[in-house]
Amino acid sequence: MNSPVALRPGRSIAVTGALSFLGRSLVGLLERDPGTARIVTLDLDAPASAGRKTRSYRIDLTQPTAGAKVGEILRAEGVDALVHLAFLSTPTHAEAFAHELESVGTMHVVRAVREAGTPRLVLGSSTTLYGPHPKNPNFLSENAPLRGIKGCRFLADKIEAEREVGKLKGTQVVVLRLAPVLGPSARGWVPRWLSRRAVPTLLGYDPLVQLLHELDAVRALELALLTTASGVFNVVGQGVLPLSTVVKLAGRLAVPVPEPLLRFGTGALFTAGLGEAPPFFLAFLRHLCIADGSRAATELGYVPFYTSKEAALDFGGALRLRDARLLRE
Repeated sequence: MNSPVALRPGRSIAVTGALSFLGRSLVGLLERDPGTARIVTLDLDAPASAGRKTRSYRIDLTQPTAGAKVGEILRAEGVDALVHLAFLSTPTHAEAFAHELESVGTMHVVRAVREAGTPRLVLGSSTTLYGPHPKNPNFLSENAPLRGIKGCRFLADKIEAEREVGKLKGTQVVVLRLAPVLGPSARGWVPRWLSRRAVPTLLGYDPLVQLLHELDAVRALELALLTTASGVFNVVGQGVLPLSTVVKLAGRLAVPVPEPLLRFGTGALFTAGLGEAPPFFLAFLRHLCIADGSRAATELGYVPFYTSKEAALDFGGALRLRDARLLRE
């Protein structure tokens, strides 16, 4: 662990992936933060939440020159901390692009931070990287191995990104492993799966799941910039719920399907571009993947405002409003 770094008042914060839900939300929060003087966004365009504090640079992290360009910007803007959020929230068929963005792109970011001497780096990661496995304990600590799912590049690229960030020396590094994020505005494969009117589940299985309200996720990113804590932290909502209960709270109907049939259907839909995830992800419908958030509470000062139940209820409320609008149109 690096020695504590206290970010100065009037700090300059850079954000990659500023067009993502978390990036856009964080920029909006920092615009209202009196201690932040400048926000530097590094993405293909400026986020809608950008205001008078924000300077936006067009950066494509898949390009070979990205590391040098980002390094120049960090030095020129006197950036005190960089929040790296340039990750896909939903699996894609374009796996080569995803690898260049997430794994190689993170290498560019690490190089830029190292060469610019940026004091602090915050990485937005995920508890799903632990992977759903039959021998998982009830609660996984930050010391548990990141096993992902065999053959799943969507998780493997993000694991590689974490390992790359772990190589940084001389920079204070904070890795936030966020539980699946849910709420009225959240995006990703979990919200997409729960948005179906009939939600397919695995016949004979009803594992406990853990959610993180979107507002708690953004607040955890802010905390990582305001404290001097460093290291890896699981960031989770309060409590766990059976998968069937989450579906019910979202106002949807759970439809248990035998595994062979669900695997075939999931694969066909994903191949056709109509599904949210490949068959690898059926493992999350079978096994536990729940993280212990106690370290974030004691060292980062993070205590969630919302429970997993409240995250599902808020998401369900937004779905019902959307459905009502569609009926009126």
